[in-house]
Amino acid sequence: MELSWLNWLYTAVAQVITWIHQGYSTFIPKDNGLNWALTIVTLTVLMRLLIFPLFLKQMHSSKKIQELAPKVQEIRARYKNDKQRMNQEVMALYQGQGANPLGGCLPILAQFPIFISMFTVLQAMAAGQVKFGMTQQLVNDARAAHIFGAPIPATFFTSSADIVKLSADPIITKVVLAIFVAISSLTTFLTVRQSVTRAIAQAPDNPMAQQQKILMYISPLFAIFSLNFPLGLILYWVTTNVWTLGQQHWFYSRNPSPVTDAKGNVTIPEPKPGLLSKVRKPAPEPEAPPVPEVKVIRQQPTRQPRSKRSGSKKS
Repeated sequence: MELSWLNWLYTAVAQVITWIHQGYSTFIPKDNGLNWALTIVTLTVLMRLLIFPLFLKQMHSSKKIQELAPKVQEIRARYKNDKQRMNQEVMALYQGQGANPLGGCLPILAQFPIFISMFTVLQAMAAGQVKFGMTQQLVNDARAAHIFGAPIPATFFTSSADIVKLSADPIITKVVLAIFVAISSLTTFLTVRQSVTRAIAQAPDNPMAQQQKILMYISPLFAIFSLNFPLGLILYWVTTNVWTLGQQHWFYSRNPSPVTDAKGNVTIPEPKPGLLSKVRKPAPEPEAPPVPEVKVIRQQPTRQPRSKRSGSKKS
């Protein structure tokens, strides 16, 4: 899978791996599996932060689709007897408003250059090749590292003899790899399902809906290809899938899909409260200022002189 025109990216990824590994090596042995697992996870997180602007663009497109839901309903009612014209009008509406129903694919597409680079760099490490600016010591440390007893550079199809050369047990290695492959397949399916279900709910007349469903159900077949991936690369893929699941859940919970009732009316539900809103206590309502007490003044009758009270005249 090595592409010469991507050598600059392979070198960049190898350099970042070197820096991260050196950082963790200050308190974890260089050839320790935990060191390399943290290195791969950290690289994954940095990569996902790098493409976060694409996720923001995806959110903007999703927001637009929500806002256009009533107009889409009108188009569906107007061209209900002409499926092709309806699809054309819906797509024209989306394009005119800058909404992209396939915007959720952008972060996935952006990952592939990094994925290919990780694959190439780890393959070089597995073969003991000093390439892309890596040192011999770095390659040796990676080949000596184990995660749950399985070498980082090993694949499911690595021969038992080669696994023994990496100071590992072939049976344990294949069991660990099979478990990681299963987790990789499951998380891939969940991330695709989460995205496709959301897209179909927002745009049921999207002409790409059927293809999206097919993609959702064939995604577990990714496991067949990942059997030939090094353990380090499978760990990278699992980490990025878990990140995607959490990120999409965070966004979808705060931007729920519009709901259409039997009369065709479209409403957008209230966002679900986040975790922090459950932990934080509600702010106390400000107390109303005290009402000043009204002092009742009783008017007493004026005391009259005794002469007036008795009716006698003063002489």
